[in-house]
Amino acid sequence: MQNAEKLYATFSQALGISLSRINDELKYNSIPEWDSVAHMALIAEIETTFDIMLDTDDIIDMSSVSKAKEILSKYEVDFQS
Repeated sequence: MQNAEKLYATFSQALGISLSRINDELKYNSIPEWDSVAHMALIAEIETTFDIMLDTDDIIDMSSVSKAKEILSKYEVDFQS
């Protein structure tokens, strides 16, 4: 499984929504399922999935799926196919 697929699956699992609703444009608070509580669950899932520890600034900045990819790239998670 490629990292983008893993990330989408992680969002789906953490937010409790179907994979078909996940895309790069999905933004924090744009759907009821992605609120502040779900955001922390999402962060925990991402850290577990990719075996990383995110900085507080990165947790706060993670405002969309595409931003998550950008942030994870700093932790050497590659999203190139």
